Amino acid sequence: MAKTDWKDELASLLDDLRVIDECKVEAPEKFNQFCEFIAESSFEGLSEELRSYGIKSKIRREKGKSIAFEVNFPQSRVDNFHYVIRLPNNAVDLKLRLLIRGRKDKKSQIEEKEVPFMEHIKPSDVLKLPKEELILDVIKQYKKFISEALIYPG
Repeated sequence: MAKTDWKDELASLLDDLRVIDECKVEAPEKFNQFCEFIAESSFEGLSEELRSYGIKSKIRREKGKSIAFEVNFPQSRVDNFHYVIRLPNNAVDLKLRLLIRGRKDKKSQIEEKEVPFMEHIKPSDVLKLPKEELILDVIKQYKKFISEALIYPG
């Protein structure tokens, strides 16, 4: 069995820790780029289209942490559905999480569940995500949420 020099092991460990620390700094910066250039633009286009159906929506952003698209009930000020993309704490890459929040009717409590964000997209490809694909995912999640609310009310 070959002997391992403990000094090499220590140097390797400390180098790994340095790389992890660098990634923890880069991940929120990359997430902010994703929010600014892809998510906000996608959500603004979707918001404009929803307005033509009498449905209000808004975008909320917590820099380096999350971006949310919130949709109200039609002709109402009450929020119905939230599509929240989150960067997990201490993330070293853009392996994002999706928080789906919403209420089945205007008087019910908000329910939420967290799932992986677009699992088929590798963290390294998040910044290349086409805006249309993000919009389609919001619509898919909204449709699923609404369907479940209608089938399994209260």
